[in-house]
Amino acid sequence: MDLNWLRDFECLARTLNFTRAAEERNITQSAFSRRIKALESWVGLPLVNRATYPIQITDAGRQFLPVALGAISQLAETRQSIRDANGTGDGFVRISVLHTISANYLANRIENMQQEISGLRTRVISDSLSSCCELLVEGAVDIMLCYYHHAVSPRIDDAGFSRKNLLTDHLIPVAAADRVRRHAWHLSATDGPPIPYLAYEQSSFLGMVVDSTVGQMPMNVETIYVDSLVETIKRRLLQGGGFAWMPETAIATELAQGALVPIGDEAWRAQLTIAALANPANFAPQARALWDRL
Repeated sequence: MDLNWLRDFECLARTLNFTRAAEERNITQSAFSRRIKALESWVGLPLVNRATYPIQITDAGRQFLPVALGAISQLAETRQSIRDANGTGDGFVRISVLHTISANYLANRIENMQQEISGLRTRVISDSLSSCCELLVEGAVDIMLCYYHHAVSPRIDDAGFSRKNLLTDHLIPVAAADRVRRHAWHLSATDGPPIPYLAYEQSSFLGMVVDSTVGQMPMNVETIYVDSLVETIKRRLLQGGGFAWMPETAIATELAQGALVPIGDEAWRAQLTIAALANPANFAPQARALWDRL
């Protein structure tokens, strides 16, 4: 049993649409379908009637749904009770954050704030966007940091949370400088050998931002590598493996040193906002102090 299967089923029961539920869960539809089938295999009965449109939850599914919701809630409450009883939550400001924001923005901010806030202790959980959102909604963290984009925003009902925009970032197509000089790589070029492309998973947030930015623009590229992690793709970039879209905060040093250079003009770039979400009404004093200084 995987807790994500229960969350997937809750989402599907609410939306009654595999495509919409997969988008909300931030995974591909094929992967989402496999997880629902795995849950049905575990239960031993079909939970979804796929022969109707829209799909319908079966009698077994309706019987199982409140159990799934109760399990999700009880596990979250039990986790927090155990943390509180053992003192792991006492005094720690808990933050969920995307991997690249954690490495290239939050770590430095926390180091600076620890000089300003006496006794500040933080517990940072670096994870995928869907997991970060779940942790915030469940109350397992005090603050979440993520990206916002005008066409692709976190799939979370943020009406119950306060939002604070922290920094404007840019997603830039770049490659190793020596490779660009040697092969004259530029995204505006439509002839010659295709440029090796290091891509994000299409279902990831940055993958969706790239798709939104590129749209129908013609590109003479060949995808040779796909990953979800910015830092992994960055290593391939620095080794000369191809080009990729990278957050400017993640490559500021390499751009300044000339190790990486852009291979497209403004039309190929996307603007991102690093934002924080929280419910300040529930803050302990340390969380309030950190929030005020973010």
